[in-house]
Amino acid sequence: MAEIDGDLAELEAFVGGMLKSLEPKARRRLFRKVATEMRRANQQRIRAQKNPDGSDFARRKAPPEPVPGNYAVKFLYPSGGSGTPRLVFMKSWEKQGPVFTGFDREAGGLRSFEYAKVIKWLRVDPEEDNAGGGKIRKRSKIRDRRMFRKIGRSGVLHTGQNDNEAWIGFAGSVAAVATVHQFGLRDRPARQSREVRYARRELLGMTAREREQLLDAVIEHLESKSLT
Repeated sequence: MAEIDGDLAELEAFVGGMLKSLEPKARRRLFRKVATEMRRANQQRIRAQKNPDGSDFARRKAPPEPVPGNYAVKFLYPSGGSGTPRLVFMKSWEKQGPVFTGFDREAGGLRSFEYAKVIKWLRVDPEEDNAGGGKIRKRSKIRDRRMFRKIGRSGVLHTGQNDNEAWIGFAGSVAAVATVHQFGLRDRPARQSREVRYARRELLGMTAREREQLLDAVIEHLESKSLT
């Protein structure tokens, strides 16, 4: 799991003695609140497309301009990208990197396919080439939308705690994607693509103001317990 917990070292150093005075159950309850607040703050930042220092996330690089195909194509392709092979026939299509998109006559709509997943290319008969095959309609560019729309959700951004610490983070394949952006690492956009270096976009972190608010909340909680 990709996570952040180093920011809480400051908290523990500052109020460590008071934290140790709490029973384990009380500490877990407190750290659960801390983790929930950390998740809320990071979700808000991700939705706002901001790094912890207040700067905007680096914008996506402009995708290559699509190249229109000037001939019909016919091939076998796994259903849903990984299922049983099915027939695909397209007259109107365009290529964009390792993906080509067009009007899939068999499906009756616009579909995208990866070149690497094509099982077999088939011959297009003249009568098929002359038949109507639908047209590509202009769609809104996906890349113009806000980044990381899904991974900021509560069901994806996890929290955890024990007697000594609290944390937030991603798991599984989402953690792999988040780590690439968090540290600006190299990765392949698609299986057949060359590796590229991604811009650093800090999905997880805490601003100075958020750390202060968190410390204040913890101190207030501990003081209230000491008075009871």
